[in-house]
This record gives sequence, C-alpha cells and structure tokens, in this order.
Amino acid sequence: MSLAAESPSPSLSSPSDDDDFADLLAAELELELSSAADSAPHGDPSASAASDDDEEGEEYVVVEVDAVEQGSIKRRRVGEQHQDRRTAVMPDEDATAGSFKDDQVKICPPHPGFFGGLCFRCGKSQDEEDVSGVAFGYVHKGLRLGTSEMDRLRGSEVKNLLRDRKLVLILDLDHTLINSTRLHDISAAEMDLGIQTAASKDLPNKSLFNLQGMHMLTKLRPFVRKFLEEASSMFEMYIYTMGDKAYAIEIAKLLDPGNVYFGSKVISNSDCTQRHQKGLDVVLGAESTAVILDDTEYVWQKHKENLILMERYHYFAASLRQFGFSDRSLSELMQDERESDGALATILDVLKRIHAIFFDSGVETALSSRDVRQVIKRVRQEVLQGCKLVFTRVFRSDCWAQDQIIWKMAEQLGAVCCSEVDSTVTHVVALHSGTDKARWAVKNKKFLLHPRWIEACNYRWHRLPEEGFPVPSSKEKGKEKVTEDAQTDS
Repeated sequence: MSLAAESPSPSLSSPSDDDDFADLLAAELELELSSAADSAPHGDPSASAASDDDEEGEEYVVVEVDAVEQGSIKRRRVGEQHQDRRTAVMPDEDATAGSFKDDQVKICPPHPGFFGGLCFRCGKSQDEEDVSGVAFGYVHKGLRLGTSEMDRLRGSEVKNLLRDRKLVLILDLDHTLINSTRLHDISAAEMDLGIQTAASKDLPNKSLFNLQGMHMLTKLRPFVRKFLEEASSMFEMYIYTMGDKAYAIEIAKLLDPGNVYFGSKVISNSDCTQRHQKGLDVVLGAESTAVILDDTEYVWQKHKENLILMERYHYFAASLRQFGFSDRSLSELMQDERESDGALATILDVLKRIHAIFFDSGVETALSSRDVRQVIKRVRQEVLQGCKLVFTRVFRSDCWAQDQIIWKMAEQLGAVCCSEVDSTVTHVVALHSGTDKARWAVKNKKFLLHPRWIEACNYRWHRLPEEGFPVPSSKEKGKEKVTEDAQTDS
C-alpha cells in the first residue's frame, strides 16, 4: 500500500520505558547539538582568542565529544587540527589535565555515524566516502550509523534485553495485525451495510476506523490489543511495513494510542535498504533474538529462519479480490475471526512457548549464545512429528516433488515425506480420491486428506483434525479450482 504523503517520525524521546535505544540516541544527539552550538565561531570570543594565540600557524578548533556509556555522560574536550580534519583529532592539553587526565580520545575516521550530515564524534561533514552504514530515519531524520557503531549498540541492546528476559518481535501491519481498504474500493454490499458510517462512529473499544485524511478504512484484527499487551512483556516490539511512513504512523496510533509499545520503532518502506525487501539491518537487535510475524515470506529472503508466517487477514472485499479470491468477505458476511482461537491468539501461544524455551534456566548454554532461530525450528518441527506422508497427483508431472513448497512445508513441520506407500505411512495427501494411492489409504484405514491440511497446520502451529480436510471424489474434482495440470500419480 503506497501513500504519497509523509508525516514526521514519532518523537525520538519515547515515553516507553523500554525504548532504550531511542533514549540513548536522544541523549547523544542533544549533547552533540549543544556542543556544536558551543563551538560555533559567531559570537564566541574564545574561538578568536584561540586563533590569535596560535604561534605555529596551525588552527585548533575546540570540539565537544560526548560519550554515552551505561547511562552516564562523559564530556571530553579535543583539539581538531584544521589542516587535516579527517585524521587529526588531538586531545587538548588543558582539557586532559585533572579529572580528564586518563581519558582516551577516539580518532576519526572511521566515523561512528552522522546526524544532519555531521559526524557526531568529530563534527566532520559527511562526504561521498562516508556513505557506508545504515540510515535510521525512523529514529530521527538525518541519522546514519556506521557498522562499528551499530555493532556496539546492538551488543548493548542485546545485553539489556536478555537481562530483562526479552526478545525482539517484528510485526507486519497489513493482513497481519490489520486490514485496510481505500474508500473507492468499498464493494456495493459493504456500502449497503453502511460500513463507512459504522467506521466513523466514535465508540469505545472500536476496531473499525475511518482514516479520513487518507481516504481509507482500517479494521483491527480481533485480539490485537490483548496480543500486544501480552507480547510486550516478552518482547521489544517493532512495526515493520512496506507501507509509507505516514500510513505506518497513523496505524501505529490506532494500535498503540498510549505510545507504550512501539515509541519510535515504526519502520516503513522509506527505511528499507533494499527495494521490495525487508531486512533486520535497520533493527537495533541481534538476528539471534529476533522473531518476525508477517503474512508475506518473499520480503524476508535473508531472514526466513526468523519468520513465523501469518495467515492473511481479509476483512474487506477488496482485500480478497487483491489475492484472487471471489468469496464474500468477512465484512460482507458481517462476521469476523474469533478472538479466543483466531490467528493472533494462536500465535501468542506459540510466542509464549518460544520465549519459555529460549529462557529455560535448565539449559546450560549461556543466554548470549542462544539463538531464537533454533527454537523456532524446534517448535515448528513438533507440529507434525510422527507423521509420514505420501503425495498422490498433487504435483505436476514435470516437477521434482521434493522441491515443491508443500513438500518442504511438511518436512519443516516435522513430517517425513516419501513417494511410495508402505505400512509406516500415516497420511496420503491427494487432490481427489481416484488414484491408486488414495484407494490404498481408504483400504488400509490411513488418513486421506487435502494438501490444505498441511497449510492450515503451518499457520496454526499444531496438528489439526484430519477430518476437516476431506478429499473430493473424482466427480467432485471438476468443481474444484485446481491450478496444477497434467498431473500423474507420484
């Protein structure tokens, strides 16, 4: 969803107690800006005095360098040699005396980062040689951090999170936590039901909103408020959407009106470092502690092991049409997901289990050496553990079965997949019941079920009752939409 307008990022200084990174940067940037003002030449008599006293013809400019370490702020005065500003940051002899005698002054380059085009250590202007690093515009416009500084901040953030028994949770918006539609895409049935009027009503605990400035309707997914409340006790949470910044911030206000969950941690498409891709490089958290909830796997090509794939939330008719479905939408049916056992309630239980396993005190491995990706893999493999599957006429004849998504999905869920039946097979997966292997399953009292069973188990993270996914007979097959052609018994 693309919106042209942009709104300012949320305030850098968040009221959230756990927004340590934003608070740290706020302190650094505030001090750097005040330092820059103190060292500005206009109206500063000390600057001209320093120039007059220079007997060697080398001009020294006094620069304030602020170091924020473990919450304390230390100020050091350094002299910057004017003739070579890139390398000659030298300690001022007067400043190093007394209480600052043992301070060690770090030299640029490399620059730790830039704010407003100036290095926040030495004050040097950013040039083409200094474009490395990652922009963190969602924290503060004009902020760019170098690799070493990101590593330092990530290390500090991980220590703080693990100390508080927290991990990082990355949350997608559209089809994961909410569903939105433009006003001109509202269906005739939705108009007849007065959905736009209902969205405009000022009701307590409402979940349907009219974003008048954006000409959109947004529906919160059932259970989302309780989900965020409980997840916040286990995770440091980020919003990460491919939508525009203005849209992301507007939705964040709906989800977090008290600004207690996300603070400045709202990442939009303008913050991505690779087009059409999301990445953890713009998240100040280690990959080993990050869990991702998103309905689209493609955008996380580099971080699939961190991903929990969400079942898409289609409330509006336009959302269904966008993905090629012709069914009536939840809004048109005047229905919704159940809060008690809907997608978010189910995934919250999964997150609780992942959190409990990661912080299990009975494990000898140090917390800093644990990896949440291994925990996700372990929990996922428990879903279909003990199941042995055979597929029949599910894949095209010119495809290698082991390379197909549904085959790989079943294996990731802990099932064993094979091509031939034997007495150890527990399930036969088919699109219709007319194949030899399907008839074998019925004769030998094995489960005969549709491939959708595997997909549903993947979304729900537990083995669903097989009876809910029957295989149609050969006569009924023609009524079902089948995308695979020229299939053969495999």
